[in-house]
Amino acid sequence: MSRKENDKRVDYVEFAAADIPAVRRFYTEVFGWTFTDYGPGYSSFHDGRLAGGFRRADEVLSGGPLVVIYSTALEDALERVRRHGGTIVKEIFEFPGGRRFHFCDPAGNELAVWSDA
Repeated sequence: MSRKENDKRVDYVEFAAADIPAVRRFYTEVFGWTFTDYGPGYSSFHDGRLAGGFRRADEVLSGGPLVVIYSTALEDALERVRRHGGTIVKEIFEFPGGRRFHFCDPAGNELAVWSDA
């Protein structure tokens, strides 16, 4: 399928995870993402705007690009991350244009959540 409007845009984000059911539960409960499983080694997600997936991997490497999720309720998002098994690696801090925090999901992937409010 060719979609000219999507040419040269980020189309899909893929993460590694040793325990796919655990990260699936985490992102469903914290951010409300929906998932489609493709066997025991892969689960694809949709966040309402962008699609991606989690592939089975024995090792999750840190570093690389930082995926940042937007939230209208930053403190609530931070609490949901903690409550559902995420680890806060940078508490909420201000930056020009908003505030954000960084967390690791149950697989060890580091992401951030930001808000302009």
